[in-house]
Amino acid sequence: MKEKIVLAYSGGLDTTVIIPWLKENYNDAEVIAVCGNVGQGKETEGLEERALKTGASKLYIEDLTEEFITEAIYPCVKANAVYEGKYLLGTSMARPIIAKRLVEIARKEGATAICHGATGKGNDQVRFELTVKALAPDLKIIAPWRLDTWKMDSREAEVAYLEERGIEVPVKKDDSYSRDRNIWHLSHEGLELEDPANEPNFKHLLQMSVTPEDAPDTPEYVTLDFEKGILTAVNGEKKDPVALLTDLNTIGGRNGIGITDICENRVVGMKSRGVYETPGGTILYYAHRELEYLCIDKKTQAFNEIASNKFTELVYSGEWFTPLREALSKYFDSVNETVTGTVKLKLYKGNIISAGSTSPYSLYNESMASFTTGELYNHKDADGFINLFGLPLKVRAMMMQANKEQN
Repeated sequence: MKEKIVLAYSGGLDTTVIIPWLKENYNDAEVIAVCGNVGQGKETEGLEERALKTGASKLYIEDLTEEFITEAIYPCVKANAVYEGKYLLGTSMARPIIAKRLVEIARKEGATAICHGATGKGNDQVRFELTVKALAPDLKIIAPWRLDTWKMDSREAEVAYLEERGIEVPVKKDDSYSRDRNIWHLSHEGLELEDPANEPNFKHLLQMSVTPEDAPDTPEYVTLDFEKGILTAVNGEKKDPVALLTDLNTIGGRNGIGITDICENRVVGMKSRGVYETPGGTILYYAHRELEYLCIDKKTQAFNEIASNKFTELVYSGEWFTPLREALSKYFDSVNETVTGTVKLKLYKGNIISAGSTSPYSLYNESMASFTTGELYNHKDADGFINLFGLPLKVRAMMMQANKEQN
């Protein structure tokens, strides 16, 4: 009986090559292609025909978009998870959701192995495989790029492999950026981006956004409503999670919001340069933080920074299905119980500017904060506070002074 192999399939260059390669190297194994649709739009069009033409026995196109938002994006927003101050985890969040469905289909089909097209240099191999290990430790994992039988060492070699077999190449040679798209973001790697000294060719590569220079000359206002840290409405309109994020992408994209160029540290240790477009996500993160500033107390807000860094590290490294990530999510769920209200933002040529926030759980008290003295705060109370707060400094200074006088 032929071995059944489930392949994480995008229809891009790598996975187009892998289908015939698997059949050639695994005794004509049955390859079951699975495309996890996490909002990549038109990229799923024509995939079935392409997969079957290249040797797959069938193709599953699984709509995971809403699950991706509610089960991955929302927890990351609650945690303000941003990797190295720039990257909003678009690929990192999606991989565990896709890999989970790969495991489910492997079980359904009676497959013995799961295959992915991630290279041995990248992060995705870690994210896919840690999820499989956490959910189905008995399944074999095939990572062609790490095997001696894989003879291709570049995208150009992959193109040549397909051309030799008369298989249509799914990319143009002058536009062979390595891209990953979902409803949250679009990443770009390769070509001129491989040299950090080069300015990105934004006119050539941007697809979700315009450059700030090409954005409108007048600002655009947008309001976001939250309930316990979850987005519920944009500009006063309540919609489902997919529609809300789609609206934010449109608004952010036309204003040049969320274009990031970063040379990041991959899980495997090397530096990697990429450009990310995250128009709607950047707006969502900014608004969520604005509401937190209003609703979360000082000690909790300070600890959130520590917990957020650890949460971000886990997500980036593919450790989604781990006890610590799950526990941290429960913590952030609790913290976000009071993150409810409305945030107004002004968008202008790539910039986000706060334009006011309101919340029934606001900790801002005008009587205390105003320059006009109110009933809730007595200026004289600061005397004792400063004396006690500064006591260690005073004691140390007295000791230093005494020693200096003795010498």
